Amino acid sequence: MNGALLLLLGCVCFLFAYFGYSRFVAKVLGVDSAHKTPAHTMRDGVDYVPAHPAVLFGHHFATIAGAGPIIGPVLAAQFGWLSVTCWVILGCIFIGAVHDMVTLFLSVRHQGKSIGTVIESVLGRPGKMIFLLFCLSALILVMAEFTRQIASAFVADPSVATASLLSIAEAMLFSLCVYRLNIKVAWASLFFVPLLFLLVWVGVLFPLDLVKLLNVTDGQARSIWIIVLMVYCFLASTMPVWLLLQPRDYLNSYLLYAMLTLGITGVFVVMPHLQINAFSGLTVEGAKGTMKLFPLLFVTVACGACSGFHALVASGTTSKQLDNERHIRLVGYGGMLLEGVVALLALIAVACLTQADLLANLKTKEPVELFASGLAGFCASLGIPAATAKSFMLLSVAAFLMTSVDSCTRLARFTWQELFLTAQQTAPDAAENASEKPSAAVRCFSNMYVATAIVVGIAVFLLVGCPKMAKDLWTMFASANQMLAALTLLTATLWLLKNRLNFWIVLLPMFFMLVTSGTAVFSMFLTNVNRWMKHGFAEGGITAISAAVLFLLCITLLVLGGVCLRRIIKHRINEAIKRMAKE
Repeated sequence: MNGALLLLLGCVCFLFAYFGYSRFVAKVLGVDSAHKTPAHTMRDGVDYVPAHPAVLFGHHFATIAGAGPIIGPVLAAQFGWLSVTCWVILGCIFIGAVHDMVTLFLSVRHQGKSIGTVIESVLGRPGKMIFLLFCLSALILVMAEFTRQIASAFVADPSVATASLLSIAEAMLFSLCVYRLNIKVAWASLFFVPLLFLLVWVGVLFPLDLVKLLNVTDGQARSIWIIVLMVYCFLASTMPVWLLLQPRDYLNSYLLYAMLTLGITGVFVVMPHLQINAFSGLTVEGAKGTMKLFPLLFVTVACGACSGFHALVASGTTSKQLDNERHIRLVGYGGMLLEGVVALLALIAVACLTQADLLANLKTKEPVELFASGLAGFCASLGIPAATAKSFMLLSVAAFLMTSVDSCTRLARFTWQELFLTAQQTAPDAAENASEKPSAAVRCFSNMYVATAIVVGIAVFLLVGCPKMAKDLWTMFASANQMLAALTLLTATLWLLKNRLNFWIVLLPMFFMLVTSGTAVFSMFLTNVNRWMKHGFAEGGITAISAAVLFLLCITLLVLGGVCLRRIIKHRINEAIKRMAKE
């Protein structure tokens, strides 16, 4: 199979889906450009700020992309290129993009609140509490895994660290120019976007190599970077969204656009032949042991086809910045399709290896490094030195990992705060003291700085204090991520059913995601219980307990969903009986 033909086929499918199926979904939802968005009705200059669609698309895409559509397809390539391609294309069009678009719409129609608020409207406060706990767990896993990937990239290529840190300062300057000096986004971009690429060259000249500077080992350097990155996440989570988060994501989106342009151009120039298996079988001997196609293919690809994390981004930050509802298709559905293109590019980058070489490389190298090396090889055909191209690719991936991590920290902070405020509302005396301020404990734990410090501290503990679990973070994150998508689709199904809209667009995807993710989490629980019994608690205990908690939270929400469905059906039957009696 030719890689260029595969990429072209995927892009054509995505284009047809955007101009066809997304319009149908928008019509079902009732997207209305005349409906005022929360960015205008609740504007506060911190979280609720209307953004230009290009800026918002850049923020949303940079945040949801991260390394998910790169790491997942590279790891899943062990199952064969045809298996991964089918899931990426079909998953993006009918599940992932619909999931993102519906979530963004529901959040906009609920004052820009998190998807937890939508759940409360259909499942009540107990359902919201359970869902928020699940979201918080998934977000902390995202923070931990992506921070680990960034720290590894900084150690592997110190020039990436320099450019990444400088880009943070650049983003703040960009925001001051746009929001304080009132310079138009287009004019500011003409200066700051080229400057961003210049920082890549500066990074190469002045690499921030902690191993040499501090005379430490790679492992110690990685731990130092983890602490530094978590401090950055704390600051990014508590700053106004316009000062760092929004401009940083917007500028970094140009890095990914450039990476995509170079990668796609290289693929069409080289016309690479895919050498790995098209289909490796239902059971595969992978780089780290035996793997079963079902359910591991679907949870391993993760963000490349569907991601529950996207719902948290869409309802956490994107919905608060949406200027007009007509942008929902572009940002929600279009953003996921472009992520599908990244996933296909990542697959092609490693599919040019033989099956044996792929497995050998995955045993010793990070997926991000394999992706960068593959694209750098394509770029060599364009006259770009392979070493320079690899550094640029690693920088691009690291930049998007950082945008995902800092946004994720803010989302985790939102979730933690909402969790405590919801708990206050459900207290027995809440009705009597409705006019009173929250208790001192609730005010303390829901404080922006305290909440951020707690979620950052948990992530650091997982990375530094639980090295055994750190090895399983991707599998745990991917499984929880897909289960979160299933629960979000469950919420959307019940909301659409309650409002007498076409719920089939989310019901069937919900069942599929629920079966695959549920099977994956339960299998992870059994595997790690076995490791716990054989090698002690440190080997698999924390992972087993985490998997059990996630599985039980999911089951509880499903039971509440069933009760809600029964109530809706009963109400419909009573209405039908009343109509018949009147006739």
